[in-house]
Amino acid sequence: MKDQLLPNAEWLAVIAVSGIVGTAAMTLFMYGMTFITDKVMKVTKILGTMITCQTTDDRGLSESKTAIFTGIVAHYIIGIAFVFCYHILWFLGVGQPDFLNGLILGLASGMIAVMFWFTFFAVHPFPPDVDLKSYLLTLFLAHFVFALTAVWAYVFFAAQL
Repeated sequence: MKDQLLPNAEWLAVIAVSGIVGTAAMTLFMYGMTFITDKVMKVTKILGTMITCQTTDDRGLSESKTAIFTGIVAHYIIGIAFVFCYHILWFLGVGQPDFLNGLILGLASGMIAVMFWFTFFAVHPFPPDVDLKSYLLTLFLAHFVFALTAVWAYVFFAAQL
């Protein structure tokens, strides 16, 4: 399947598309949970607001195009980076792209994300007002959606090579 640690252009395309598909599914899940729970869980807007330090005076999410664009781009780059890490693990013989490993990667990715976000909120000078406990729990679950969807996309697009 893969003959080199650093993937060629075709494999980079598989990794990138899989990361984008997984991130899109996760983002949809988070926005759906925002709608269902009426809590702030708009991951790309939260990320963009915090990266650009544009939290509103009332601790709300920024509506600036810069913050929103930054959040979207950062979120998708992170998703692609996660799939790149998955690819490297599989290349090294650690697991394989299947359902069980998707669950394991969802667990690991979710734990990494929770640690990142908890730390990001703790060190940020003016984070938006977010119910952190609910956000982190939902974000953890969303990483199962991400990983399973990304693994499915990886298998699907790898089969096209």
